[in-house]
Amino acid sequence: MTNRLALIDMGTNTFHLLVTEVDEQGQLTELYKTKVPVRLGQGGISNGAITAEASERALKTLRDFRKTIDEFGAKTVRAMATSMVRNASNGDAFVKEIYKQTDIQVEVINGAREAELIYYGVRFAGVLDEQTALIMDIGGGSVEFILCNQHEIFWKQSFELGAQRLMDKFFTADPIPAESITAEKVYLDERLQPLTEAVAKYKPTILVGSSGTFDTLCDMDALRKGDTSRQQSVPPASSISIEDYYSIHEDLLRKNHEERLAIPGMLEMRVDMIVLASIAADFVLQKYNLQEIRVSSFALKEGVLYEMLQGRQ
Repeated sequence: MTNRLALIDMGTNTFHLLVTEVDEQGQLTELYKTKVPVRLGQGGISNGAITAEASERALKTLRDFRKTIDEFGAKTVRAMATSMVRNASNGDAFVKEIYKQTDIQVEVINGAREAELIYYGVRFAGVLDEQTALIMDIGGGSVEFILCNQHEIFWKQSFELGAQRLMDKFFTADPIPAESITAEKVYLDERLQPLTEAVAKYKPTILVGSSGTFDTLCDMDALRKGDTSRQQSVPPASSISIEDYYSIHEDLLRKNHEERLAIPGMLEMRVDMIVLASIAADFVLQKYNLQEIRVSSFALKEGVLYEMLQGRQ
């Protein structure tokens, strides 16, 4: 008896769908996976409401997801909404409209729960070991930080400092001006005070980037070296050297929109936000003196899947 599950992650920038099959032994077979640049936060994130245009893009995407889910015959559907929906004044109405149009019941999760699910996803990818790591998941609306190892979470917090929010605040010109880079880092330094205190206590040495921006950095790094394997399939666990990361980072800061878009491995939906996200990654690496970067292509939806396989949900 196999069971087909559909998992939806409704991020502030990107919506993800994963359809997977689980057999009686708990073995997984991925049947379908896609991501769509819905940009739910565009035009509304800074004043706390989902715009009509963003809502329409989201509903169209979810109607398409519903068709795919039905084609694969997945009976169990789990949909998670994060920062944009939980903070939007019209979030509840939006969730009701989704149910009306697609019969998908959306779970709006808080930041702590989001961080916990990301941890399970990253652990599932096999990137953690005995060493203390700092997981960083940069979304469009929020950034989750988790101090942990493969056995447990020591500390976690979600900050409403996602790439779309940072973009609205600091992306004043393109290429990004030096003073905007400095201003973003000063802002992060102020806002991430609780993280700074936790890092002093738990002393991580590894940065684990969770999906999104970090996947794209790995894609660009691989293609620079003539490695096309990630174009066929992205492994759950990867790494990028600090030197290679900085070489790409400096390149992103120098280039404008068109030039960044021309970088092999760049995704159009990430072409501007990646600049702000990479500045945030640079800040964290420098501030907390981290020695290594690992990357998990698994994140929130795989964390939900992990919990379901454990029979928790």
